[in-house]
Amino acid sequence: MGVEDRIPQGILLTTAEQLFGWARKASFWPATFGLACCAIEMMSFGATPHDAGRWGQEVFRASPRQADLMIVAGRVSQKFAPVVRQIYDQMAEPKRVLSMGVCASSGGMFNNYALVQGVDHIVPVDVYVPGCPPRPEMLIDGIMKMRTIVQNAPIGADEKEADMAREARALVAAPLSEQKGLLR
Repeated sequence: MGVEDRIPQGILLTTAEQLFGWARKASFWPATFGLACCAIEMMSFGATPHDAGRWGQEVFRASPRQADLMIVAGRVSQKFAPVVRQIYDQMAEPKRVLSMGVCASSGGMFNNYALVQGVDHIVPVDVYVPGCPPRPEMLIDGIMKMRTIVQNAPIGADEKEADMAREARALVAAPLSEQKGLLR
């Protein structure tokens, strides 16, 4: 139970949601999965001249218990899929997932039994970054979209209700590329 559950709903809670959203959007702690060539571009995103530190996320976390954003960069094999799910389950709440590259998003040109045809079959994906491999600038654009999602997300009990409603809407909606990670 946090402060958002103890304050009655009203003007103060709306202001608190906006304040917490602003703080959460500027403090991602990403856990990285550099599984293929996309990992080189992700490393470039963390170094100069792109410098992820400008947005408050310069330290990539090696431990899932310290991370709240998973960046899956590259193809995911069937053998590695349970590990990705286990690490996602160990991440701190609220957790987000960014799928980087065409292999992580849809299996890419590798349409075979050994690779998962999209990481969204394992974990719910919030933002897709296209490309083979995507440039660091594209990852920056994906991070900016993720910041908008996080800033406008509700907190506390409202957040859980919003997640359940989002999941229910996705199951009955026509599959679109923006909703792909919500369908299971």
